[in-house]
Amino acid sequence: MNTHLELGLDTFGDVTRTADGSAVPHAQVIRDVIAEAVLADRLGVDFIGVGEHHREDFAISAPEVLLAAIAGQTERIRLGSAVTVLSSDDPIRVFQRFSTLDAASGGRAEVILGRGSFTESFPLFGYSLDQYGTLFEEKLDLFAAILEQDRTGEGLTWRGATRPPLANQRVFPATGHGGLKVWIGVGGSPESVVRAARYGMPLTLAIIGGDPRRFAPYVDLFHRALGELGTPRLPVGVHSPGHVAETDTQAREELWLPYREMRDRIGAERGWPPTSRAEFEREIEVGSLYVGSPETVARKIAATAQALGIDRFDMKYSAGTLAHGIMMRSIELYGREVIPRVRELMAAEGGADPAKAA
Repeated sequence: MNTHLELGLDTFGDVTRTADGSAVPHAQVIRDVIAEAVLADRLGVDFIGVGEHHREDFAISAPEVLLAAIAGQTERIRLGSAVTVLSSDDPIRVFQRFSTLDAASGGRAEVILGRGSFTESFPLFGYSLDQYGTLFEEKLDLFAAILEQDRTGEGLTWRGATRPPLANQRVFPATGHGGLKVWIGVGGSPESVVRAARYGMPLTLAIIGGDPRRFAPYVDLFHRALGELGTPRLPVGVHSPGHVAETDTQAREELWLPYREMRDRIGAERGWPPTSRAEFEREIEVGSLYVGSPETVARKIAATAQALGIDRFDMKYSAGTLAHGIMMRSIELYGREVIPRVRELMAAEGGADPAKAA
């Protein structure tokens, strides 16, 4: 069992509301996210991930720019996307932006590449949804080739069907410490899991509903695929939503209405029926909502980590219109109380925690 679990936070920059109910401007939401990340850094949170979206209810469309601002005000927290929608971007520019961020932050940048669960970026940047799968597969292949070029210093030669070929090209700036850390974010298809293993990239599982233990076969599949490919063990992470308050009751009451509004808005776009309070409570009790007091949330995170054998857990702390001040308190409790308690629980289950022995 891995007893040193990294514990991070994710946000999509959900648009919140002012006291009179009006939407907070995108610019202010972005400044609020910077303040949230600075607090997380001060509290010793391992990672902050910011999602990429191109729609009115999320303020972050350029993760690397926001992360650069965060880098200038933080010291140790690792900085990443959650996720970068590679299908509708240019792999060369993605690498250049993150290698620049990596340099500016002193080697703290990470990329989580994915196809994304929203599709607004495809028409926005002129891509056809008919090529949804092909674009990601080809662009991931090119990105892997860029990483290899960065590692070896040799020219990049690559050919595909969705862009002109490259012949002995170099991509700059090079990373200064042997390579950029790149994860593949997946929603739970076996093909995506095997693809991550094939490219030798760590795996992040987006578990946003249902019993997290149902993802154990995917973790096993990832490790088996790595073994068959002769690739050493690679980290596995989990991204799930949550909220921390002083008590279980307070956490549930603070989250319920913002959660319901967000869930029903997105669900209506996807043909889902409206959620209910009973469904919300069930997700907290046995599903993938990590909501409650620090002790409750810590125990649930530790249980998931132990069941899946993961290396990182990232809690998505933003949820629709949940207010900035409430999220700041959630982050404070997560850093001050949840993280130390998870470490205690993991150490008690699996022996001494290397993070404490270091």
